[in-house]
Amino acid sequence: MPQTYTFASWNVNGLRAVLKKDPSFIQIAQELDVDILALQETKLQEGQVDIDLPGYHQTWSYAERKGYSGTAVFSRQEPLRVLRADALLPYAGGGEAAVLVAQAATEGRVCALEFDKFWFVDVYTPNAQNELARIDVRMAWDDAYRGFLNALERETGKPVVTCGDFNVAHEEIDLKNPKSNRGNAGFSDEERGKFTELLNAGFTDTWRAANPDVEGVYSWWSYRFNARKNNAGWRIDYFLVSDSIAANVRDTGIRGDIFGSDHCPVTLTLEL
Repeated sequence: MPQTYTFASWNVNGLRAVLKKDPSFIQIAQELDVDILALQETKLQEGQVDIDLPGYHQTWSYAERKGYSGTAVFSRQEPLRVLRADALLPYAGGGEAAVLVAQAATEGRVCALEFDKFWFVDVYTPNAQNELARIDVRMAWDDAYRGFLNALERETGKPVVTCGDFNVAHEEIDLKNPKSNRGNAGFSDEERGKFTELLNAGFTDTWRAANPDVEGVYSWWSYRFNARKNNAGWRIDYFLVSDSIAANVRDTGIRGDIFGSDHCPVTLTLEL
């Protein structure tokens, strides 16, 4: 029997801060009421907070550096197994790229959970940073991540759902001011090209597939310049699914009505 699964992904930009806001993280998680909730940028170390979210199994990945990066997944079902960012290393190639991916892999950027019917992979992609200072890390990461996702599907025969902050607006329609941001971190030709390569490797951008011409819907707004009030945003948070299950998508959303971070949650409903 096919089953309906609901998912949400949210870059919380520091979970401790969101726990204290009104509504709090717990209230928002309960309102989202999804089968799997993925977080990015938790900025926590192990044991710093105890999240009481009844009915969910918790999977965490922490950065070695304090107060930085980090991912977490709350799932109603217990995963069959969990992989973290070090699982990307076999797909990093050799030489400098392998060194760069190994560095990023210490930053708690991936929680990959295997379930009966699919893989669920939460990612916080490295930011290329001002003046593209970290573009070499980003390019190496994107290649390794693509190889990793393809290998999960190839080796287990299960489709992949991957979500998170991919730190790229793919096309001009995905940000308010494409012309002035051309070449900036998150909208460089290099990053956009790698995202195209990821889609070409067998993945569907679920929200854009359902909303091919919709403009002005974003998932991140700078804290500066009243950006959210003016909707000067970027769509950099995604749910991608294996092309083989793209037709199984039942709903996809961007929850700009939910506050607490500079990002808003994105959602997906899938029947498998």
